[in-house]
Amino acid sequence: MHLAARIVATLLWAAVAAQAAQVARSPLPWLIGPLLATALAGIAGAPVAASLRLRNAGQWAIGVALGLYFTPPVVRQLGPLAPYIGVGIAWALGLGWCFHRFLRRFNPGESAATTFFAAAIGGASEMAVLADRHGARIDRVAAAHSLRLMLVVLCLPLAFQWAGLHGVAVAAPASLQVHAGGLLALTAATLAGVALMRRLALPNPWVLGALAVTMALSASGLALSALPREATNVGQLFIGVALGVRFTPEFARAAPRWLASVALGSLGMISLSAAFGALLGTAAGLHPATGVLATAPGGIAEMCITAKVLQLGVPVVTAFHVLRYLAVLLFTAALFRWEQRRLSAPGPSAP
Repeated sequence: MHLAARIVATLLWAAVAAQAAQVARSPLPWLIGPLLATALAGIAGAPVAASLRLRNAGQWAIGVALGLYFTPPVVRQLGPLAPYIGVGIAWALGLGWCFHRFLRRFNPGESAATTFFAAAIGGASEMAVLADRHGARIDRVAAAHSLRLMLVVLCLPLAFQWAGLHGVAVAAPASLQVHAGGLLALTAATLAGVALMRRLALPNPWVLGALAVTMALSASGLALSALPREATNVGQLFIGVALGVRFTPEFARAAPRWLASVALGSLGMISLSAAFGALLGTAAGLHPATGVLATAPGGIAEMCITAKVLQLGVPVVTAFHVLRYLAVLLFTAALFRWEQRRLSAPGPSAP
């Protein structure tokens, strides 16, 4: 089947799954429905496929939707949270190192580079690039990040729904109405931001470029337009499909011990981070659910759209995840070099 036909068929299947998830009152139906349907079809051997351009469009929509929440009053409230964001960054770096040690124990045949970059709580594509530079197995690293993200996206929204946590930390966006002229200007400005970030070769430009420009406009009090709900729904669908197509028959068959250890470790990280996030959120004067999402071991787009749909402190969750993402990119390579020196250091002499 031609690639374009495979992409269209996958999107139609994902849209049906999103509608079914909506009827079933699933949390995040436009993300979870397509993700699960595409992953299950892919593992079963169906020729599912995703478009990089559509995934980028989905990330752009999420970046714009999140940036609209950074109104002047919200920005003023974020300053006192800086120490707690720092603690959250330290937690993520430390938790990633512990996950690396866990993976090494259960997979002694894997290199330290493979387990380290597979365990880092950062962007999957960025960690894969670092892994390649240090001679790690990119397939193992990519599989670990895909599985961890899928588990986070499934577990946390379902847990929040079961606990009845929805709308407990509501934040209003800069604009609630869609204005055609304003939306056109917002689109042009954010795409210019994306283009600039791509020209500078900065990471994750479709989310961060759109987010940065929309944040700047909203923080200045300039409310051009809201983003149509359909745009964020379709954006979630594109992101869910892009994540779901990573799950193939080869993925399911390859290294079952590795995948089992990643799944077990990821569930442990989710549980530990939930407890830590609830405590950190309470200490910071936030609702515990906001703290849980802010420190969850998931990606920017997935966790922030969860906060948006469930109305759980969108600006706070976004600030935590964006700054953590940048810190992990900045420090991960240096931390790996430290880990290499630690592993190569001679042990204590025998008596």
